Amino acid sequence: MSVPEVLARLREAERQAGRPEGSVRLVAVTKGQPLDAIERCVLAHGTFPLGEGRAQELRDKSTLRPDLEWHFIGSLQRNKVKYLRHVTLVHSIEAPWQAEAIAQAAQDWGHAPATLLQLHNGERQKHGVDPADLPATLRAVQATGLSVRGLMVMAPDLEDLPPAERDAHLLALFTDTARRAHDLGLSELSMGMSGDYPLAAAAGATLVRVGRSLFS
Repeated sequence: MSVPEVLARLREAERQAGRPEGSVRLVAVTKGQPLDAIERCVLAHGTFPLGEGRAQELRDKSTLRPDLEWHFIGSLQRNKVKYLRHVTLVHSIEAPWQAEAIAQAAQDWGHAPATLLQLHNGERQKHGVDPADLPATLRAVQATGLSVRGLMVMAPDLEDLPPAERDAHLLALFTDTARRAHDLGLSELSMGMSGDYPLAAAAGATLVRVGRSLFS
């Protein structure tokens, strides 16, 4: 599936949900893709944020193309914070220490990325902030001086469920995440990936993270 095809599905999801056209931005996940493939498959169709989940890969690509809008979408380790110099938005903050490390590094960079708090999706061994801890985590991250724009959530593994039940579960998760963001006064919602981004758009996502569909 190409970028135009993904965008067409996004626009249709917006229309069916009664949302303004263009209210959902595509984040092109470029994991494992060289810059020439990114140019050919993504940037040839417009300017989009590029999402990387591997810190070293982000470092290498963003150093070569710091003019592009880079997002970090993976789990963040302390020793990898130094690789976020060219990042505009970090989707995956789940603990105040991560924000503190970014804020400290940003003093040398001369700028600080905005952030999203990653909401735990209820699945074992997944990352994220427990919903009950969201208000306290938000305050702690904001206290570091970083801007918190919204929430991110990862879909759990639901491959064993029938499609209709899977979609209902995902829609409920995305809708609940949108409600929590609204209650906290946050507007950005990073939800949905290649297999479920139309559902995320219907539930209020402002950013969808799509990778393999763009390079197949």
